[in-house]
Amino acid sequence: MSYQQGMIFAARILLIKWTKGTMQVKTLRFRIQFNDRVGIVLDVSKVVSVKNINIISLQVLPNDMYLEIEAVPAADCRRLEKELAQIPEVRAVERIDMMPHEEGERKVKAVLDSVSEGIIAIDKRGLITIFNPVCEKILRCSAEEVMGRHVSEVLSENIPMLKSLKNGKSYDNKEMIVSTPRGRHHYLTTGRPIVDEHKRILGVVATIKDMSQVRDLVYSITQPAMITFDDIIYGSREMIQIVELARRVARSDTTVMIRGESGTGKELFARSIHMASPRRNKPFVPLNCAALPESLLESELFGYADGAFTGAKKGGKQGLFEFANDGTLFLDEIGELPPHLQAKLLRVLQDGKVRRIGGRNEIAVNVRIIAATNRNLEEMLKRGDFRKDLYYRLNVFPISIPPLRERPEDIPLLAQYLVEKFARRLGKTVTGISGGAMEKLIKYSWAGNVRELENVIERAINLVEGEAILPEHIILDHGTGPQLEQVNIPGSRQEVSTLKEVAAAAEIKVLKAALKRCGTVRRAAKALGVSHTTVLNKIKKYNLTNPEEGGSTAGE
Repeated sequence: MSYQQGMIFAARILLIKWTKGTMQVKTLRFRIQFNDRVGIVLDVSKVVSVKNINIISLQVLPNDMYLEIEAVPAADCRRLEKELAQIPEVRAVERIDMMPHEEGERKVKAVLDSVSEGIIAIDKRGLITIFNPVCEKILRCSAEEVMGRHVSEVLSENIPMLKSLKNGKSYDNKEMIVSTPRGRHHYLTTGRPIVDEHKRILGVVATIKDMSQVRDLVYSITQPAMITFDDIIYGSREMIQIVELARRVARSDTTVMIRGESGTGKELFARSIHMASPRRNKPFVPLNCAALPESLLESELFGYADGAFTGAKKGGKQGLFEFANDGTLFLDEIGELPPHLQAKLLRVLQDGKVRRIGGRNEIAVNVRIIAATNRNLEEMLKRGDFRKDLYYRLNVFPISIPPLRERPEDIPLLAQYLVEKFARRLGKTVTGISGGAMEKLIKYSWAGNVRELENVIERAINLVEGEAILPEHIILDHGTGPQLEQVNIPGSRQEVSTLKEVAAAAEIKVLKAALKRCGTVRRAAKALGVSHTTVLNKIKKYNLTNPEEGGSTAGE
């Protein structure tokens, strides 16, 4: 009997496959090394069968035969091993702990148990044959209770696995929302049919990934560099208090309403609040309510179901509420939200559930809302342009950012930061700003706030050819100052202060004001948001008088 014939003989006559759930029997396993010849598999089978020993499984490989039999007494085992070794062309017989197919199955199981995706497989009848631990977690049922059951009983009759079983076609990244007695399951699935050499379908294997994991994966790849409170540049008393308030509310899930003129940094605060919150590792999703047309805004916020409207993406699309699940949704320019979307947003805030356009199912979401506006919502309430109930839902913790003209002591610090930023970006060696240029910046009203200051500094850096920004380099948006072609840069002899000197002057002004107002170093340090030691060091550095030691502050 040849090697190939031996395999067929073993498969058709002697191979008995015991699966999980059948009677458990202790077994013995042997590895038989041999020189291939006709009839060797039959000879091995005869030696075993004449002793009335049941063969559990037989596996034949080139020059290797693996035999698993039911357990026998030790003496019988030794005699059997000796008789097997005496078969012509058998080179060696040894006891082993595991059959090759068992070792392969264990390796496959180790892979299935270690992957981050759920893996489920069905045979040609639709019965579940593989159901790994991640599947158990996503679908909230154990492998033990679903193995051997029809997949439609565990999930649904409309899943793509069953369609693939019929048509033999693969599918990729199908979004599924399935409701079962165990709850609602929202996942992404990809499947491939299993076929033999004759292209006959033997089953289907699919991967599933929980939608929350998909969102986290997308966010980890696409997220921008996040902003923290340490990235906010300020020194004024008003901003110190506002940042402290924002830090405190960040630790909770409270809805925040950020008020302030355009360009004051509302999104900067929203991102900082998110990064200081327990949701920092989840998505931060910004949406400008004024930037999208009404129809598109609704589908972006709430998503849409398959076939909801002409041109809708096949399979539907999740909205930003779903994408931001467990994270933060920042609704900028909330005052521009149309009335019917205000009502829909209110329902989501009240119920914690969202329904896609054209969909029937409600999807539970856990989203923190941070809203922002530069409009007077109270006036809009009086005119009926903004819903009162939504206003109170959003205005739980209001934060008002003062305009730049009301905190001129922040301008030198912001200017220093912006000069360094744009000099580095534009490859310039600008290291200073003249006193005249700084005075011009401080006296300006800044209708566009920090965003306008940013534009002015970038404009100035483009004009500078030396190492300092001079007054003529400051081109303000209202049109004052020389036209660009009239700027005379070379040869200027104006007095120039370094950025370090300008920053020090601003720091001295803030310190003196805090010390005078608070009366003690500790209270001043608390108001400034720094340590007691830091204030003492600054007093010493700038030769200021400690109010607790008497006398007036130096320089006054």
